Amino acid sequence: MTFPDITPDLKAAMPELRGRLLANQSLAELTWFRVGGPAQVLFTPADEDDLAYFLKHLPQELPVYVVGVGSNLIVRDGGMPGVVIRLAPRAFGETSAAGDVVTAGAAALDKRVAETAAAASIGGMEFFFGIPGTVGGALRMNAGANGGETKDVLVEASGVGRDGTKHTFGNAEMKFVYRNSGVDPSIIFTSARFRGTITDAGAIRARMNEVQTHRETAQPIREKTGGSTFKNPPGNSAWKLIDAAGCRGLKVGGAQVSEMHCNFLINTGNATGHDIETLGETVRDRVKQTSGIELHWEIKRIGMTEGEQ
Repeated sequence: MTFPDITPDLKAAMPELRGRLLANQSLAELTWFRVGGPAQVLFTPADEDDLAYFLKHLPQELPVYVVGVGSNLIVRDGGMPGVVIRLAPRAFGETSAAGDVVTAGAAALDKRVAETAAAASIGGMEFFFGIPGTVGGALRMNAGANGGETKDVLVEASGVGRDGTKHTFGNAEMKFVYRNSGVDPSIIFTSARFRGTITDAGAIRARMNEVQTHRETAQPIREKTGGSTFKNPPGNSAWKLIDAAGCRGLKVGGAQVSEMHCNFLINTGNATGHDIETLGETVRDRVKQTSGIELHWEIKRIGMTEGEQ
């Protein structure tokens, strides 16, 4: 299944482009679930200026989506029309610390932010050690774990708009809520600054070890999964509702609800994007029937179903 190749036209319209354009590039290999169809165009910018140049000259009618390490993402089997942008760690993955502030590129792993902070004796960012995503995703989703959230430590975030304009957002301007940000969805975050508190390095390392132990003992981190599937409803836990609905271990095709932690879905080896999404919707239906509570997806789902092209 392929899309029309529009990369020659894009290259012709952007003679100064320095990043890489690939047509009909598989997205399955870029996601933790290892499922999904291709991107019509996959663009990897050389740096922030290259990203801004690309967006400024990209036809407005082409849809744009940005991906990080794909740890919280289902790509549907029909693939993604338009342009998928992936910020590469080489260009957007640097981290540094000065005083009580950590600066990080949007492609930097959340775990690396925690490690950079720890090396500089900056406390308050240990929760990032337990989040298997990137800074860009953390900014977009107000990522959190183990009692901490991105909004607790963010100073400011930088990004590029759909028209190629660069923007900077202070903490309040991010309009953070539980697992989301109110910033225009078309903004592609490129970097961020976080502030913690100078703390004893030993205490920071001990807390990071606690976070890692929790992940290893309570979550199926060695499986093909997408992290927490559903947001926790107010005053409740998604996994408890799923368990009470009898969904622990439930299967659809090659997709399964984790036996270890039933707010995690797993690709057991041959699942399709349709299997995983159908399993998630089945879980939502059963929870609604048994508890009256409607679960909301935390995992992002993008693209078209097979046959939609």
